[in-house]
Amino acid sequence: MFSKACEYAIRAVVYIASETDETKKVGIQEICDHIEAPQHFTAKILQTLSRKHIVNSQKGVNGGFFLDSVQKKKSLKNIVEAVDGDQVFVGCGLGLKQCSETKPCPIHNQFKDIRNRLTKMMESTTIDALAIRLLKGESVLMQTK
Repeated sequence: MFSKACEYAIRAVVYIASETDETKKVGIQEICDHIEAPQHFTAKILQTLSRKHIVNSQKGVNGGFFLDSVQKKKSLKNIVEAVDGDQVFVGCGLGLKQCSETKPCPIHNQFKDIRNRLTKMMESTTIDALAIRLLKGESVLMQTK
């Protein structure tokens, strides 16, 4: 459903939110180790998220990535839109450009319901809520070996 970049973005942001505040930052290697993601690709994704104010980055010896309290209150939808755009929230399930209420594709009505529920869930789920679940051990960001 989401691109690989978006999957890594969500995992990285949740990890960063769970490990940082405005005084503690995490580096790219630590992030990648904890979300099972390639470092170079993840660094590019985090640059995009930094430009779009989803995460903060600081260069230097004590540098790294972090989220402030305002960023932690952002929704998952903000991350998806920053990386993949809004197509998953508005597009056709079969990728047709002309799909509409008056000219629906074969799965239009079923997909519209799924898309609406996904949008609602992504809008109502905050980064902080997922970070808290991670810290409590109620969720994971990588496969156990």
